[in-house]
Amino acid sequence: MIAKLTGKLDSTSAGSAIIDVGGVGYLVEASARTLDAMGAKGDDVTVHTELLVGEDFMRLLGFSRAEERDWFRLLTVVQGVGTKVALAILSALELDELQRALANGDHAMIARANGVGPKLAQRICNELKDKAAGLGGISGTGPAGGVGGKTKGGNNAFADALSALASLGFKPAEASTAVSLAAEELGADATLDALVRLALKKAAK
Repeated sequence: MIAKLTGKLDSTSAGSAIIDVGGVGYLVEASARTLDAMGAKGDDVTVHTELLVGEDFMRLLGFSRAEERDWFRLLTVVQGVGTKVALAILSALELDELQRALANGDHAMIARANGVGPKLAQRICNELKDKAAGLGGISGTGPAGGVGGKTKGGNNAFADALSALASLGFKPAEASTAVSLAAEELGADATLDALVRLALKKAAK
């Protein structure tokens, strides 16, 4: 599984970029914000990636930060939110704006993204309001009492647990549900190790 790419920016187009890694050009789909952050042609770039594989396709998505990738995974848990819509939301909103919108049930802000109608925006808010609280700390300040506790290394335990389960082959919906249940049971001070262990038990039931 490709988790990260570091190379030189070869070119960009609407919705994607080509990154040259040792002479091999990787086509990476990305949000407008990630594409803007890549800089100019020839610049050194590093992107966190998500590899999507189907019966007749293979797509590589790139994110400027691991947190953006975690939000992508969380968004695609919602029915009706595919890759295109999730990237549109991440293009329209900063991560802290997205978190605030979900916490406040502000579906009008979510609907600012291309391809997101009022009904889908409402569903996203309803389904992710509680789960999104676990991805606190994006701007360095997680919600008080939330599951945004950070590990000693400074990474968000909830987000890291999601990534850990995804790397073990769990689907985004399965991983999100299991980690959310584990987080509720363990509380805000849960360590990453404890969160992953309990989430695996929850997922196995």
